[in-house]
Amino acid sequence: MQSEECNREECSKYENMGYERLERAVNMVGGKWKLRILYFVAWHEVIRYNELWRALGSVTHNMLSRQLKEMEKDGLLVRKEYPQVPPKVEYALSEKSWDLLPVVEVLCGWIEKYID
Repeated sequence: MQSEECNREECSKYENMGYERLERAVNMVGGKWKLRILYFVAWHEVIRYNELWRALGSVTHNMLSRQLKEMEKDGLLVRKEYPQVPPKVEYALSEKSWDLLPVVEVLCGWIEKYID
């Protein structure tokens, strides 16, 4: 049964999108680190692995590496590796992530309004 607060147009929008697609999107940016990674990569535009690791603070190398690989696989990050010793790897936002930033900005506005 529909909520009385949900008008037909709004409900239809959510029904047409489908829960499975919402779940896929949440998995792409969910978890403890992915939004943080997006935040720092967006802030720096291009960031090296060690800079990102230091910025995040308490993340392990294993966890950061896994999250970056998942985000690259999902098309959220662009990874550029330079053939040198020691290896130099940089990360930047993909077009898909740039399109996601307005959502992050809305979240930032919500944080400013409700989080002390």
